[in-house]
Amino acid sequence: MNTTDTTALVLIDVQTALAPLMFEAALLRANLRKVLTGARLLGLPVLWCEQNPRHLGGTLPELAALLPEQQPIPKMSFSCCGCPAFMQAVRALGRPTVVLAGIETHVCVYQTARDLLAGGYRVEVVADAVSSRTALNRTLGLQRAQQIGAVTTSTEMLLLELLGSAENPAFKAILKLIK
Repeated sequence: MNTTDTTALVLIDVQTALAPLMFEAALLRANLRKVLTGARLLGLPVLWCEQNPRHLGGTLPELAALLPEQQPIPKMSFSCCGCPAFMQAVRALGRPTVVLAGIETHVCVYQTARDLLAGGYRVEVVADAVSSRTALNRTLGLQRAQQIGAVTTSTEMLLLELLGSAENPAFKAILKLIK
């Protein structure tokens, strides 16, 4: 079970050169905004990576604006775990569950899930907040992640699980966000 004390969120490579090319790009952006906004409302720590930002651009401005106190972690490896700065940041959080959102599902999201699982973390992939350039690659990335032990969730499922109760002070804000 996810709680705000045991869970961290990782935003993977939602960059200006890649994001517009994704399958169902508008839905992806909308769900990523919800996930990031919900994470902030619930006090969830967020790590944020960018693949080769010199060539692929920065994170979409609308998403970067939701993380004003943070800087992205640049990486060249497809897996975020191939970047020492990322692994140091993950370890420093001390959270056993890592939730993944971003692109591309069959490359960077899948490989990050694989490496985090191998490192002993519990991994969840937000199925409606990840994508690839094709529907097939998105589906295959989710399937492979599940086959190796990652759990899939949805934006609404994740946020309501983290919320835990309608008595949570963030309930009305989260409800407004997902409806």
